[in-house]
Amino acid sequence: MTRVPDSLSQLREGGKAALARAISAVETHADSDDLLRFLDVATRSGRAQVLGLTGPPGVGKSTLTNALIRAYRARGETVGVLAVDPSSQVTGGALLGDRTRLSTDPGDPGIFVRSMAARDRLGGLSDHAIAAVVLMRAVMDRVIVESVGIGQSESDVAHAVDTLVLCIQPGSGDSLQFMKAGVMELPDLVAVTKADMGAMARRAQADVAGALSLARPADSARLPDVLTVSATSGEGLEALVGACDTFGAAARSSGRGDARRAVQERHWVDDAILRRFGRIGHSVCDVAAAVSGADGPFSAIAALDRSLRVRLGLIAPG
Repeated sequence: MTRVPDSLSQLREGGKAALARAISAVETHADSDDLLRFLDVATRSGRAQVLGLTGPPGVGKSTLTNALIRAYRARGETVGVLAVDPSSQVTGGALLGDRTRLSTDPGDPGIFVRSMAARDRLGGLSDHAIAAVVLMRAVMDRVIVESVGIGQSESDVAHAVDTLVLCIQPGSGDSLQFMKAGVMELPDLVAVTKADMGAMARRAQADVAGALSLARPADSARLPDVLTVSATSGEGLEALVGACDTFGAAARSSGRGDARRAVQERHWVDDAILRRFGRIGHSVCDVAAAVSGADGPFSAIAALDRSLRVRLGLIAPG
């Protein structure tokens, strides 16, 4: 069994190798009591701001991720990246793999990239991916979560990040499709990629701004900023990084950031029980009591899971 670190300081001091081993433990021994306790500690110690990039395949999320990595590393910040890939129907593993999508220096100790399969999440985040985000944000300065951009990935990513950026490509009609799917209610910022396309990118920016004003409630305190960015030329990249910084700082100072993470943790518990036992199983659980009585969301999930299995006669009590 891959050994769980004794403490967060040990994980931080162990560098990329220690983080890789910890995430491997999540993938192979997710029900270990020691691992669950460690994940709860990491949850309470999440220091990094987590940025989510979502949008349809081909919009340029990986290219933008590369550009953001360079920008953050230029500021001396460590960066963790979780690239969520579609799953193989045969092995359950990731089909694409981070090496084919992201070009980073493997010798840079300040960059950690992990590719994880969406598994049964139709393009969204699996339980393992959530745990990987928790571990990364406990030891890195910045974490970027790049979704696969299909199925339920947009809503899944929103439950795991501090700032969600929706990427839209000029001339694609994505804004209308996202309005139909209700996705426009989710992002904190919108990035129109391939700004070097000029007038077409500016037209898409105006279209998206109009779509947001229609999709958001009339009493919304704030509509997301819509920026144009070219990850290849660098046009607009500084503005996007600055907008992410500003949004994160405002959320922290107002308390919205802590409140958002608390809501996310409760969602992780609800979602885990719903997927394991369905709505009937979830309806007989006191999730609020489990969350308040546990050291964190991962222990709460384990406690509810065990309680329901006992009630169903799947395991013996005690």
